[in-house]
Amino acid sequence: MFSFLGAKKIKIIFTFNNNELLIFLYKIYLLNIELFIAKRIFSVKELGSLSKPAVRVAIASIVLSIAVMIVSVAIVTGFQKEIRDKVIGFGSHIQISKYDSNESLEAQPIDKRQSFYPSFDTVPGIRHIQVFANKAGIIKTEDQMEGVVLKGIGSDYDWSFFKNRIIDGKVFSINDSIKSKDVIISKLIANRLKLKTGDSLRMYFIMKDQAQPKGRKFHISGIYETGLEEFDKVYVIGDIAQIQSLNKWNKNQVAGFEVILNDFNDLDKMSAFVYNNIGYDLNSKNIEQMNPQIFDWLGLQDMNVIIILTLMILVAAINMISTLLILILERTNMIGILKSIGARNVSIRKIFLYTSANLIGKGLILGNVIAITLCLLQKQFGIITLPQESYYVSTVPINLNILHLVLLNAGTLLVCMLMLIIPSYIITKISPVKAIRFS
Repeated sequence: MFSFLGAKKIKIIFTFNNNELLIFLYKIYLLNIELFIAKRIFSVKELGSLSKPAVRVAIASIVLSIAVMIVSVAIVTGFQKEIRDKVIGFGSHIQISKYDSNESLEAQPIDKRQSFYPSFDTVPGIRHIQVFANKAGIIKTEDQMEGVVLKGIGSDYDWSFFKNRIIDGKVFSINDSIKSKDVIISKLIANRLKLKTGDSLRMYFIMKDQAQPKGRKFHISGIYETGLEEFDKVYVIGDIAQIQSLNKWNKNQVAGFEVILNDFNDLDKMSAFVYNNIGYDLNSKNIEQMNPQIFDWLGLQDMNVIIILTLMILVAAINMISTLLILILERTNMIGILKSIGARNVSIRKIFLYTSANLIGKGLILGNVIAITLCLLQKQFGIITLPQESYYVSTVPINLNILHLVLLNAGTLLVCMLMLIIPSYIITKISPVKAIRFS
């Protein structure tokens, strides 16, 4: 006598005389009978004419859903990261300046001999700190004029952002003892003013104590392109010594400091740290506070992802529910037989849920392979291009993150399985007598 499928317990009245029988009984006790039956009766060969196409449709819906979700998240997070990195490249993660209610572009000077400079470089989470100064000016050619901002940088400047975006010429070096006339300008400015690498340009600056603007002659050492028009049309990068000379500052006076972090996710924490360690007469702002409109816009992209994820999970779950109901309908006779020999409803439900989990797993594996392959091809070769003037990037950006992949797969599996629990209750309504009689 035995109670079949009863919480993995099998009661057997048997007389044994050797260890082999003990081992045999122990293996039976450990056997997951529900999983064993699910593997045997729901293999592709055992599926009926009704359930076979339904299973294929269910697996295809899982494949499509997870592939769309992975690609969508990779594209949106890639786009956010690309734009964010460009904005940070122009202004760093955190800027320190003199505490002043005046929000003008040209800040009041501060002494660069501060207790945190350059010691912030040694703080965990901070990659680099550097000085800067800005001054508004006008570039004038024979037939064109363009309003720009000269961003002055020192010998401590981190060139990693612009080095990867120089399309002609090269970046220049800065020596603290020699004032450099070299500048780099954007492709946008170069095209508007018909300038090229090696040309000279004259820039004029409005001085507070002078009626006439003061001119300076510069040499174009390189041309950069970031695709972020709001910044490309404004910034010219030059030696901070030029701004110090124009403003009649000494060599130790700067407009402020730029703090570059190792990880953008630490922005809030490090912003608080910097603010608390710079003194009462200085103020700090992070990149989100300096460019709220851009980061608010990037934040809106998350809503698009949420909508896509919700729709795709619903499509996958609804298809799985339909398939589960078809499998139950097709195996009504089997359910009746199992109940007649003592199987409990919970055990029979496990059989069908194991089958569903197996189908979902197959769909997830195939969907991941397709999505990751497409993402890697796009990331490596930039197959799909975009108009840079509209999207700020020339190709569809991709950001593949292991954590995102794990969460998407685990979330899809969990949501689908939870949604299958309720329809599986139909098994409890099946009468073994009727199921066997009308089979």
